[in-house]
Amino acid sequence: MPAGNGLSRRVGAEGRVAWGRGVRPLRMGETLARWAKERGTPVPGTRPERRGRRKAGQSVLAFLVGRPMPLKKILIANRGEIACRVIRTCREMGIAAVAIYSDADRAALHVLRADEAFWVGPPPSRESYLAIDRILEAARQSGADAVHPGYGFLSENPVFARACERSGLALIGPPASAMEAMGEKTRARDLRRRAGVPVVPGSPGPIATEEEALTLARQIGFPVMIKAAAGGGGKGMRKVEGEAAFLPAFRAASSEAQSAFGDGRVYLERFLEKPRHVEVQVFADAHGTCIHLAERECSVQRRHQKVIEETPSPVLTPELREQMGAIAVRAAQAVGYVGAGTVEFLVDAHRNFYFLEMNTRLQVEHPITEWVTGVDLVRWQIQVAGGEPLPVREPILQRGHAVEARVYAEDPAHGFMPSPGRIERLSIPSGPWVRDDGGVYAGYEVPLYYDPLISKLSVWAPSRAQALARLRRALSEYVVTGIPTNLAWLQRAVRHPELASGDYDTGFVERHGAQLLGESDPESEAMVVVASALWAHRKAKGRMATAGARQGREPSAWKQSGRLRAVRRF
Repeated sequence: MPAGNGLSRRVGAEGRVAWGRGVRPLRMGETLARWAKERGTPVPGTRPERRGRRKAGQSVLAFLVGRPMPLKKILIANRGEIACRVIRTCREMGIAAVAIYSDADRAALHVLRADEAFWVGPPPSRESYLAIDRILEAARQSGADAVHPGYGFLSENPVFARACERSGLALIGPPASAMEAMGEKTRARDLRRRAGVPVVPGSPGPIATEEEALTLARQIGFPVMIKAAAGGGGKGMRKVEGEAAFLPAFRAASSEAQSAFGDGRVYLERFLEKPRHVEVQVFADAHGTCIHLAERECSVQRRHQKVIEETPSPVLTPELREQMGAIAVRAAQAVGYVGAGTVEFLVDAHRNFYFLEMNTRLQVEHPITEWVTGVDLVRWQIQVAGGEPLPVREPILQRGHAVEARVYAEDPAHGFMPSPGRIERLSIPSGPWVRDDGGVYAGYEVPLYYDPLISKLSVWAPSRAQALARLRRALSEYVVTGIPTNLAWLQRAVRHPELASGDYDTGFVERHGAQLLGESDPESEAMVVVASALWAHRKAKGRMATAGARQGREPSAWKQSGRLRAVRRF
């Protein structure tokens, strides 16, 4: 068995087996029971509770000696801001952090901040951050005893989870069986349907052919949603209004899902009018404790990806919160879940809720839950993966209100297209109760191969109104130059009356697209053009009046240099 969790297995020329690093090996002819007795530790299988397979989330050595074993070195199988986020908690816990990187990320911030870094391939994700063999080889070379997959990439891949287990690595996440039960959205829907939890009408499983998909879409009724079966985050998702646009959207969704998750299967759901997207954070340990940490409202979305999130949700009553939280906990317990997970719901205008899916990983928007609960969710993930119990057994009460805005390198005026390039200047907001989870720096080249997230800006305040005011202030301080970003769009969004009132839904961005882009009416644009022309005309007249006095004088070298730089920038 390859090295993992500080435990190795070596077979010598005489067939001798030696377990442990820094532990006396077995002597010739010595039994494992005698060796364990000398150390004062139980032997696997000698106690009823230790029979069978190692518990999910429990390290190999913890299983062997019968007590939790803190992790010493963690390989982060991800990149960008989530890798930086995990590194921060590792530093606080005294754990060594190992980064991986592709050719496009040689100078990335997570590589610079890690204790060690290993190259895993060329820029395309399928050849680097989705290459299981290369990641496991990096873990072996580094001597890591655990892997944190972050979110996206391999974070919900049961094949990767099983590969880590075979390699003796603790995966900081749920067991592969839970991923298979909940990570594939169609199986999760079926489990919840059989448990009596309301689900949105849709296909019973992944769809095999285009002909089958079109037939099902007609039966469900348009508009329909096409969704990736093996992942989330808006990847492989399309809303289709009518039959004519269905097949092109189906092919595009399948292709995007294949690229993002290595699995192109998709399924269908009926599109609900004016739904709200509300998710419940759950957390479980390997000792039978499972709790929820309330909800997050994630209804401000573009291209089916969340952009602004808040907690608590403005629409939930205390009774509805407890009801949804209890269902989320039961859903996790039903599949033997361990670690951090999120159960997602759609809530209609009448506060009826429908199970949507379960994300078997840490969510992008986890900082706002940390704000209102005071819990470091990444620390909890690491402790639970090391075999420790959760430090609490009851749901944690929320305190105050938190809001998060995702800052992207993208151009909202051109369909939110990614805008890779070099960041010339970066000024991050600060002040009381302001947090920025970022993965870039001034001079960094945003690559075109991955999600263009620059950072997640989150704030906390005693009330929702104060939190929104604080986020507006913080966004006004945020400066990124050199590439287009969505900062101006975010500033307009958090000032919009509909968002401020709390009465919004997943159609918010679509309804107010032009307003959020800052587009003005044609008359106003015409006035701007006329005013600009008048200003230019007057400026030209002023230059002509002084032209004679300037004849024969050469501009300074400083001015020439400045003009040349301006032309080059243009």
